[in-house]
Amino acid sequence: MSGFILRNGFKTYPNAFPKELIEEFITKTGVKGVLCNEVGSGTEILKRFGEEHMKTGYPIVYTSADSVFQIAAHEEVIPVSKLYEICKIARKILNKPEYNVGTVIARPFVGDNKENFTRTYHRKDFESETFGTTMLDVIKENGKDVIAIGKIQDLFSGRGMTKMIHTNGNADGIEKTIEEIKKDTTGLIYTNLVDFDMLYGHRNNIEGYREALEYFDSKLPEIMNCLKPTDMLIITADHGNDPSTPSTDHDREYVPILVYGEQIKPNVDLKVRSTFADISATILDILNLQQLEGISFKAEILKEN
Repeated sequence: MSGFILRNGFKTYPNAFPKELIEEFITKTGVKGVLCNEVGSGTEILKRFGEEHMKTGYPIVYTSADSVFQIAAHEEVIPVSKLYEICKIARKILNKPEYNVGTVIARPFVGDNKENFTRTYHRKDFESETFGTTMLDVIKENGKDVIAIGKIQDLFSGRGMTKMIHTNGNADGIEKTIEEIKKDTTGLIYTNLVDFDMLYGHRNNIEGYREALEYFDSKLPEIMNCLKPTDMLIITADHGNDPSTPSTDHDREYVPILVYGEQIKPNVDLKVRSTFADISATILDILNLQQLEGISFKAEILKEN
């Protein structure tokens, strides 16, 4: 979506992490041991290992169908700042070619027992920095604003941004986006509304997903009314995460692309695109900047002057 295509993908671990990786993690982080080391759903793993973690102090390590090394810890057992330090060490280990993991994820949680363990918004992603130039880099290098709202800072390792704004959930992310739209920003405002994925898609929570969509819809008129005549709004996603399917993983790769603005033609069918990178190509084309991967659909959507 942001103009860089990783053609040699990161490694996944369908049978959990090898013994030598876990041993190196224990040695270099100084933890006494780890729990779990399985592939599974985070909430179920908390139910199974959370209480033992509180007794032993051992972090819970697990993965999924994605290239992720997830470390869960109770905030009163391993403070969030300490968990982040552990993740940074893990990130260095997992940069090695033999491991090649895309993301290390800190998964702090709270609660007294397996019935009420809850993951918090102190989650933080530590991404591999092996990616090439993105549209964020291009926009920033050309002296324009790149406002990163929500999880965007983590996704791009803080690179290519002029301002980073952390959020606590969708509602907060929407409000902060509206605040930035009202300002005289030149360039890009890039917002990630993580609740759709974290709280509802991965948890197969259909009702919660519906309510989140309805809330976003209710705020959409306010967002649209804040847009300046030359602004363009794009609503899309980086992957599909249908809460109605049996899987708790990312279950589809087709996503919507909705484009709106005073200078945008109505009722244009963009059809099925060949790559997500068409989005970045279009944004860079409209900003009259060097395009990266993908094919711009600027000519298809802009009204004639």
